[in-house]
Amino acid sequence: MNRIRLAVVLPLLLVSSLCLAQQNKTKEDALWAREIAYWNYVQNNDLDGYRALWREDFLGWPNVSPEPARKSHITDWITSRTSKGEHLKSHTLERLTVQVSGDLATTTYRTHVIWVNKEGAEQAENSRILHTWHRESDGTWRIFSGMSAPVHADGH
Repeated sequence: MNRIRLAVVLPLLLVSSLCLAQQNKTKEDALWAREIAYWNYVQNNDLDGYRALWREDFLGWPNVSPEPARKSHITDWITSRTSKGEHLKSHTLERLTVQVSGDLATTTYRTHVIWVNKEGAEQAENSRILHTWHRESDGTWRIFSGMSAPVHADGH
């Protein structure tokens, strides 16, 4: 009798685990799509689209800021560049880890970006980024907190 129970329960547990893994993969991919949108908004200077990614109660620490920042200052780093005639020419993202736990998730990655100034000179920058996302009641993921830092000289 125990063998029959085991033969029934074990496949159910396996199917359940596979379903959960697929659900997490789907959430991870949705979050990663939001990170890609983040950088596309920056490149297109779409500040409204960019701001829509953030929760109203956001708190983070951008590497360009000496102090933590709230949502009201989240576009400052973009406008400080565009006001000088600079624009983001290109960006690539090196996906590292996405971890989902209920309505919270963390994304980690490295960025490799090229800014161009008004004279046409290019400047490459590399950063490490961590965002904590919160899934809102409508199912939309928004950035709750985050931090960025320059990439070390060894590339990490």
